[in-house]
Parts: sequence; C-alpha cells; structure tokens
Amino acid sequence: MARVLVPLANGCEELEAVTIIDLLRRAGIQVVAAGLADGPVTASRGVVLLPDCSLDAVIDDDFDMIVLPGGQPGADHLDADPRIHTLLQRMAEQGRYTAAICAAPKVLLNAGLLDGHRATAYPGVIDGRLATGSQLLHDAVVSDGKVVTSRGPGTAMDFALTLIEHLLGAAKRHEVEQPLMRPRG
Repeated sequence: MARVLVPLANGCEELEAVTIIDLLRRAGIQVVAAGLADGPVTASRGVVLLPDCSLDAVIDDDFDMIVLPGGQPGADHLDADPRIHTLLQRMAEQGRYTAAICAAPKVLLNAGLLDGHRATAYPGVIDGRLATGSQLLHDAVVSDGKVVTSRGPGTAMDFALTLIEHLLGAAKRHEVEQPLMRPRG
C-alpha cells in the first residue's frame, strides 16, 4: 500500500490540506497527516485540523511521497522547519515523490529540489527565483520526474488526482474521480 506524509503547519491552506488527504484516502492510500508540533493545527481561515500525529512521531518512517499544502503563513512555517528540508532531501535522494501546492513549492525550491525542473506555484511565490535550467510554468499541475507542483486552492483537486495517478495509475485516478461528479470541459 502506498504511504504518503502530509505535514500540517499552523496557517496552512485548509482547502488544499483536506482535499489532498481526502482524495488520497479515497484511493486507498495510507495518508499520515503530521503536525509540526503536538496538538491541533489552526489553518489559514481558522479551521482547526487534528493531525494523526506529530511529525516527530513519524520522522524516521518510510513514505512513498511527501505532499506540502500551501497557504500563508503555513508554507513559511514548513520552510523554516529544518526537519521538512531534511525529509524532502531524503525523499529525493531515495527517488521518491516530493509534491507541493500554492506557496509550498518555495519549500521545494529552498531545499534545492527544483533545480533543473519544471514547476508551478501561486503567482509571485517563486517567480524569478528558479535556478538556470529550471522553468516556471503557469499550468494547474506540473509533474517533472518525481517532483509535482500545483498553483493554488482552485487546483487542489487536480493536484490530488494527479498524485493518485502517479502512485496508483490512471485507472485508480478514474475510479476516484468518476464519483466526484466533476464537470468535463
């Protein structure tokens, strides 16, 4: 069974965090929502989220993917936490997925994981900061190897479905997406 870590920081974007956790769990993926500290997390719009555990409780566990929700100041809190940078770098070294949405791609950038990659983020977050050989796109979701990034709250569902596809394939994505009754363009 695929296993995914979703670190939750105070000030995270609740729409992104909940959508990611919900859709991945619908796909049968084991999702561990881990708070940077013990106890509840107050998201950017005042919604209180209850993590499954603290990050310290799972810091040495194996995961197939780490997914960073955005939001402010949540992404800043993730970026300021050296454990997050260490986890991201370890995941990349092991050839596992690192993913971030909205303001959180700056955490991937600051951990050195966007060098040479195509990426997207909330407007203004990483503009002009990518290394030579990297490319900033304005797509809803950008996958480049084992790095997956997305634009913001409105792209959270597309992002989560893309993560499912990477971990479990297109058929599982379709199985999860079909009952959501998403409009087709």
